Amino acid sequence: MSDAPSAVVFDIGRVLIQWDLRHLFEKLIADPQELDWFLENVVSEAWHHQQDDGRPLAEMVPERKAQFPRYAHLIDAYAQRFDETIPGPIAGTHALVDALHARGVPIFGLSNFGADFWGPFRDAWPVFDVFRDIVVSGHEKCTKPDPAIYQIAEARFGLPPQQLFFIDDKAENIAAATARGWHGHVFTHADALEADMIAKGLLAP
Repeated sequence: MSDAPSAVVFDIGRVLIQWDLRHLFEKLIADPQELDWFLENVVSEAWHHQQDDGRPLAEMVPERKAQFPRYAHLIDAYAQRFDETIPGPIAGTHALVDALHARGVPIFGLSNFGADFWGPFRDAWPVFDVFRDIVVSGHEKCTKPDPAIYQIAEARFGLPPQQLFFIDDKAENIAAATARGWHGHVFTHADALEADMIAKGLLAP
């Protein structure tokens, strides 16, 4: 069996889709210093990560509102207007999905993503229609870089580690994958990713 990858596994946020809490809250908080403080201490990426871990909004939001009652309406906005944290697609990567699909390369997803947000988000982005399966951390209650979520992905995708080429924007997530025998690419921009895919035989020169 060849050790060359035969399938591609995409992370989603900051690889295929832009994501930035600031994109929503800069509309709602006029003072730049207050906005920075709010994003560091109230609706922070670290707090949001509880969604990725599988904790429901029904627990997260009331608890946070009790901690920061002054910002209750903004914490509600996080839950109700999550789509506004997404400025748009990452330049160039959707074209790579199309090119892979045209060549018949199996495409999968592995994302740290909240279960409560996943359904509406997935429905809004037709790029995922060609994905054969997507492992979502919020459903599994397990996040990258925990080795367990890679094991779940291997079982779901039905392919051995050495056939999987994984793209993620975080080096620690790639390191956890390559430790299991996956091929990995730390994403910076689409041109570098395309070159790596060509080098590995996944795309034509």
